[in-house]
Amino acid sequence: MKVILMQDVYKKGVAGEIVEVAPGYARNFLIPQGMAMKATPGAMRQHENLRKNATMRRAERDKEFTQIAEQLQGVALYFGVRAGETGKLYGSVTPGDIAEQLKVERGIEIDRRRIGDRSIRELGEFAVPVRLDATLAPQIKVVVFREGHDPRAGQAVEAEAAPVADEIAPEMEDAPAETPAE
Repeated sequence: MKVILMQDVYKKGVAGEIVEVAPGYARNFLIPQGMAMKATPGAMRQHENLRKNATMRRAERDKEFTQIAEQLQGVALYFGVRAGETGKLYGSVTPGDIAEQLKVERGIEIDRRRIGDRSIRELGEFAVPVRLDATLAPQIKVVVFREGHDPRAGQAVEAEAAPVADEIAPEMEDAPAETPAE
């Protein structure tokens, strides 16, 4: 089915283009979302007008994406998570988690679907792409570390908690041993 795109659609085309898509995709998603309209003879006449407006909107959007890319330059996000002995996470750091932390720490709101291509499931440092546009995809640094070992602090948080554990240990030695109930 031929449709005229009203907005840029990822992997399909840019606003103002006439593209061929599956009929179900057009009827069930593109047209109801206002992202496209059926390419009828009357709509084809309006197509030229739409293309001019789309060019202006695209220029504004490119300017906005360039500003966001500059803000993302050098961004590092840190996630403290629980992990097993081998470094595998008990959960994962998802693109939604990354988007949420970008919003909280930097005030940058980005759709989670534009961040990376998969969830992070192990400890380490990762370069995650943020797809703002087809030609603009800055990378942010994501550091996933074991809970309690914050690499930003320079020392492990557990090292600070160790003296407290030593203070408790002598008290435990003086306590009478409990006998298990049988």
